[in-house]
This record gives sequence, structure tokens and C-alpha cells, in this order.
Amino acid sequence: MEKKRESWGHSHPISQAIREINDIFYNLGFTFVEGPIIESEHYNFDVLNVPRDHPARDMQDTFFVKGRPETVLRTHTSPVQVRYMESNKPPYRIIVPGRAFRNEATDASHEAQFFQLEGLVVDKGITLAHLKGTLEQFFSTFYKDDITVRFRPGYFPFVEPGVEVDMLHKSARGERWLEIMGAGMVHPHVLEAAHVNPDEYQGFAFGVGLERLISIKYGIEDIRLFHTGDLRFINQF
Repeated sequence: MEKKRESWGHSHPISQAIREINDIFYNLGFTFVEGPIIESEHYNFDVLNVPRDHPARDMQDTFFVKGRPETVLRTHTSPVQVRYMESNKPPYRIIVPGRAFRNEATDASHEAQFFQLEGLVVDKGITLAHLKGTLEQFFSTFYKDDITVRFRPGYFPFVEPGVEVDMLHKSARGERWLEIMGAGMVHPHVLEAAHVNPDEYQGFAFGVGLERLISIKYGIEDIRLFHTGDLRFINQF
């Protein structure tokens, strides 16, 4: 009688990417941090310098928890950064990978649920040059290539100045600039809200969708594939 072949499971590609990214940032001196998915408006918006009348707080962008006033499914992993700053004294370097939610229509590049990677550095004398060097080191290691990064001005309430980060990506189609993430210097109001003296400490922060990072690495054209549970897709990893 022929022996039945055993079938072994494996980690989801997002879980695999989180482990790989954590290893990269660990070697850069970063600590892995997690936090709650169900969050208060205070941590999701207020202490991140997002005003009450900001469009991101409207019902069409945010999932509010029924029966729990001023409680939301977090729209980003940035609340974890503030919670960490409140509980720890600088300097620190952390990454926060985790699930986030936004009430928006889904398509090949957008999902109502997604994974986000946040990074935060707070220390004395931190500048945008440190941010650029950190990102180039991370991208070069993750994509196993010599990656160039450029900054363009951008607006995000929790950083000042804010930048849009582009990455020069090489593929069979040639070289092209890809808009990859938002970043910037931590806004003084955010530092103050976490009881960090902005006259003594400065910091940078960045945020990127994990599905986007993985899609660029493997040439995946529809991020919805990550969440369908289709084994024909998952088993390729």
C-alpha cells in the first residue's frame, strides 16, 4: 500500500514579510512593538495632531465601533508609537507592523483591511538625512538591490516637514520611480502629547502598506489576493 504523502502548511506571505522586515530592522537597532487594533479616537487621531474636523475622521474613512463612543478600528498603526513614547524614555527606535482598517472601496491597490509598517526614531540631533539613510538601507536589503530613495514635499498632520518617499525600482520593464510611502519629522505637537521635550529631542516616522512592499518585490498586481484565502496564490510562497 502506497504511503500517503504528508502535506505541510506554511506561513502566509505577509507573516513571512513581517519576520524578514523585523530581522532587517533588528540589525539596525530597532525594537518590534505591537498595540491594540480597537483604538480610542484620542490615540488614533487627537494625539497625532489630527484635528476634529479633519476629513480622515469622517464616517466614509473610519470604522467606528457601534455602542462604544469615540472608539474605532485603528486606521493606521501610528497610535502604537504614541503609546510607546508615553511609556518609555527616549532615545528609541521601533517598528510597528500590524493590521489597520479604512472604510473605502476596494480595488487592485486598495483594501478595507490591510497591514501597515510604521517606523519611529526619536533621539537628539535626528534629521531627514537619518530617515533617508535608514530607508535606503532597508529597501536595499529587502529587495536585494542597491536602492535609491528621493523625497518630495507631502502633508501629513503628525509630521513636519512631511515627505512623499519615492523608490527607484528596477525590473524587466526598466527603471522607474515608484511612490512608496509617507514619512517626515515627528511633529512637535506629537512629541509634546507623549511628554517628550521637542526642544531636546527630534525624530522621524514613516508608514507603508506591507502588501505594497510585497507586491513590488514579487510583481503582484492585485493586493486583494493577499486576503482571499485562495491557496493557489498562498502556496506560491
